[in-house]
Amino acid sequence: MTSWNFADVWETIAAHAPARPALVQGERVVSWADFDRHADALGRAFLAAGMGHQAKVAAFLYNGPEYLETYFAAFKVGMAPVNTNYRYGADELFYLFDNADAEAVVFHAAFAPVLEAIRHRLTKVKLWIAAPDAGHALPGWALDYDKLVEQAGPRPTAPWGRSGDDLLLLYTGGTTGMPKGVMWRQDDLFNVLGAGGNATLGIEPLQDLAEAGTRIIDPLEPSPFRQLVACPLMHGTGQFSAFITLNMGGSVASLPSRKFDPAELWSEVERLKASTVVIVGPAFASPMLDCLNANLGRWDLSSVNLISSSGAVWSQENKHGLLAHMPGAMLFDSLGSSEAVGLGGSTSAAGAEVQTARFVLGPTVGVFTEDGQRVAPGSGERGLVAVTGFIPIGYYKDPEKSAKTFRVFEGVRWSVPGDFAEVEADGELKLLGRGSQVINTGGEKVFPEEVEEAIKKLVGISDAVVVGVPDARFGERICAVVDVKPGQAAPSLAELAAHVRAHLADYKAPRDLVLAPIIRAANGKVDVKAIRQQALESLGLL
Repeated sequence: MTSWNFADVWETIAAHAPARPALVQGERVVSWADFDRHADALGRAFLAAGMGHQAKVAAFLYNGPEYLETYFAAFKVGMAPVNTNYRYGADELFYLFDNADAEAVVFHAAFAPVLEAIRHRLTKVKLWIAAPDAGHALPGWALDYDKLVEQAGPRPTAPWGRSGDDLLLLYTGGTTGMPKGVMWRQDDLFNVLGAGGNATLGIEPLQDLAEAGTRIIDPLEPSPFRQLVACPLMHGTGQFSAFITLNMGGSVASLPSRKFDPAELWSEVERLKASTVVIVGPAFASPMLDCLNANLGRWDLSSVNLISSSGAVWSQENKHGLLAHMPGAMLFDSLGSSEAVGLGGSTSAAGAEVQTARFVLGPTVGVFTEDGQRVAPGSGERGLVAVTGFIPIGYYKDPEKSAKTFRVFEGVRWSVPGDFAEVEADGELKLLGRGSQVINTGGEKVFPEEVEEAIKKLVGISDAVVVGVPDARFGERICAVVDVKPGQAAPSLAELAAHVRAHLADYKAPRDLVLAPIIRAANGKVDVKAIRQQALESLGLL
């Protein structure tokens, strides 16, 4: 049994390579020594505020050094960090902080007005820390982050110590209901994230804590692992990807701007000589490819060896196009969720692109029917994707939802987030989609992702989302919301339906077509609820 704690690993790296950059945002560079020192100061503040073992520390922050410093601080003093969706309104924020029992909130000053509206109701919060933000005043009721992290002092030592059992809470909106706090033990999370290694890049896991520092060959040289996280750190994809790089003694960079700009991304890749770029599917990949096509040869991207994506499947066209610009890179699709990391993976290289929505099963993954029977490869049967091994302990304060997601099959505990799939004869997984979004049309169940992938094969389509809308005869019918590339002719409903029928069964063809940009959240994931509302309004069904 292991007992990994992120703070132990990061402190060891800081001691061995103090001058090496750890966090970068534009011209801001935080060395590993400063990363460690800033987190120490924050940890002392948490303890001084009277916060106890596993007290919750909410990070209400945009991307930047402050985000990961806040997490490091919480890990140091045996407290549990909590992510916060910075797009939430006052009521959503109150629910999250109250549900998480947050005792400290670290926030960018831009968020002070919305916090002011609910602060009096958040009686559990003992400490407010505001990070300076251009154009926004620091509120008098919060400590100044920049001044706080520069205060000298000893390493904070909590009387309860720290261990691999200490938690990280990852709140996820899911597809239905209120946000749920996924409880990850640090040891489980560290192991499932590669245990200090990276299988895709061929980096072996750590054998012991000392190796975290001793494997750094030259502490004065920049790390070969320089990662640019383009997606929000407030979500699992960005956050966990950053952890993987930090665990290897690497550097994690955030984009200087808060609005995604593909030209800025490629400029930062060139400037930083980034080796890895982290995105979430087509919301990032499509504009990145369009930008490269419009600026041939503008950037030197030879440093990139990996573009990693999770949370949203990206198209074959995106992959092929990006690899044409970066033939030496690999593109990695990670199949997983907040509750289930490592369900499967799909790696593409120039000349060897893997078909979209097809994944190689992870070693601890199975596909089961809803009554717990394992789906046989090649049977054509559909089942729920499940993962065992290093998995969360449940949802915070929600035993009912925990019991529905974390289930026992074959005498073993599994995480079953709700994704359906088929297992091909060769063991490869064909992802069908989330069960909560299945469309029931005339008794036939249709997985939206399957139809979406067929639509995206049509020339001129930039993006597509399929939703169910009410139908008097069939209960629901399939509506395709389609975004067309600039300069391309939009397909008619008849053309689109015929195209889908050429790939799938007749009943899976769309019966309605709405031409509109696809609404996505800040993390790149499709906002299905908003798109369905958009479709209903366009079709006059409200």
